[in-house]
Amino acid sequence: MSLINTRIPAFKTTAFHNGKFVPVTEESLKGEWSVIVFMPAAFTFNCPTEVEDAAEHYAEFQKLGAEVYIVTTDTHFSHKVWHETSPAVGKAKFPLVGDPTHTLSRAFGVLIEEEGLALRGTFVVNPEGVIKTAEIHDNAIARDMKETLRKLKAAQFVAKNPGQVCPAKWNEGAKTIAPSLDLVGKI
Repeated sequence: MSLINTRIPAFKTTAFHNGKFVPVTEESLKGEWSVIVFMPAAFTFNCPTEVEDAAEHYAEFQKLGAEVYIVTTDTHFSHKVWHETSPAVGKAKFPLVGDPTHTLSRAFGVLIEEEGLALRGTFVVNPEGVIKTAEIHDNAIARDMKETLRKLKAAQFVAKNPGQVCPAKWNEGAKTIAPSLDLVGKI
């Protein structure tokens, strides 16, 4: 079953964020766009490269009114040490969310049950807590946050412009499509 256009489930966990442990719930995500980025675990090889990529684009996410949440199946204590010891992860100004109970990983369909780790999953959630994009793939393949930014911009555009769709390779400012019977078979 697809998670697209479903509400994020109720949850409560803790994140390491800007030197503090902070609670994170489904209510924390409401009122602004959220980008939830699942990773298998702290102290792995590909994960720090993705955290660093997210950190390098964080100002762009914030400019779009979105918060980034990095989630692993570790605890918030692990995230504190990861942030303090990894130069790449140390650049993160966004919450590093612990999911030791696997509640979030399971709810978003990214938990590898037999390993207790998450797949690489990226979800864009609107301010009402509804999932608008989902991407899940093998842990050996890291993501590019520029593409996540593009998807966030597209989700925000269609939210503000009902009746419009963003075609393949759409980027901000590019032409969109207003679906109609007249276009069937002509594109």
